[in-house]
Amino acid sequence: MILSMTGYGRAQQSRSGRDITVELRSVNSRFLEYSSRLPRALNFLEDPLKKLVSARVHRGKVELSLTVQNTQAPDTVVTVNWALVKGYRDAMVALSEKLELKNDITTSFIARMPDVLTQTAAPVDEDALWNDVQAVAQQAVDAFLAMRAAEGDKLKTDLLNHLDVVEQLVGRIEENSAGRVKAYSDRLYARLQELLGDRNIDESRLVTEAAIFADKTAIDEETVRLHSHIAQYRSILSGEGPVGRKLDFLTQELNRETNTIGSKCQDVDITRLVVELKSEIEKLREQIQNLE
Repeated sequence: MILSMTGYGRAQQSRSGRDITVELRSVNSRFLEYSSRLPRALNFLEDPLKKLVSARVHRGKVELSLTVQNTQAPDTVVTVNWALVKGYRDAMVALSEKLELKNDITTSFIARMPDVLTQTAAPVDEDALWNDVQAVAQQAVDAFLAMRAAEGDKLKTDLLNHLDVVEQLVGRIEENSAGRVKAYSDRLYARLQELLGDRNIDESRLVTEAAIFADKTAIDEETVRLHSHIAQYRSILSGEGPVGRKLDFLTQELNRETNTIGSKCQDVDITRLVVELKSEIEKLREQIQNLE
């Protein structure tokens, strides 16, 4: 399966009295760059979420966003300072007796006294919360990878189309190259006749010059390697796992062999084909930058 490096995935579930939402989005990057946005109270989930994502995503700049909203689970806990309550009560009783006044102390009165009631964050069962968040995060990653796979299929089709054009151009270069040595020999013979007039032309020297020309301009090795690289390209595209770096290397090799052909051959038709070939290879290079 070929995966694009751009993608988006979202999952939302209500679990254990909480609405949990996880979102993932990514853009191109040479390596895996992970970042997250979490509520401060849930920073303990940073490392396990990073491990969860990196186990299934290998390249791209990935951002994860987590929100947790309590719907039934308490956000805070109210506690009573019983020692302080007893102190207020005893003070009120003593005050009533001393002043001979009615003791009209009530619960609501004491509750309004400073520091009697305090609010603290509700204790969190970190393991239970992680189990809930993990389930939602896995679903978000599934959606994220599904979108990457859909984009990857489109990229694969486009790459194979460009690869077909590359192969056709290599074939045309081979066809044009086949008669190049004979054409050179004919031109050389005609030029020598023009220069030497009626004098005899040394046929052996002509053959030697043609052989030297053939050796300097031979592109058989380059075209054979180009065909090999094209076959490897197709094999990798039909495989599994991350392919971007492998195809990047092969694309560089395609370009290198093409440049060598261009430097060896001064034939106008072949030069034009080399320019077209380099253009198609550049299209390949641009597209594989989007692959994981």
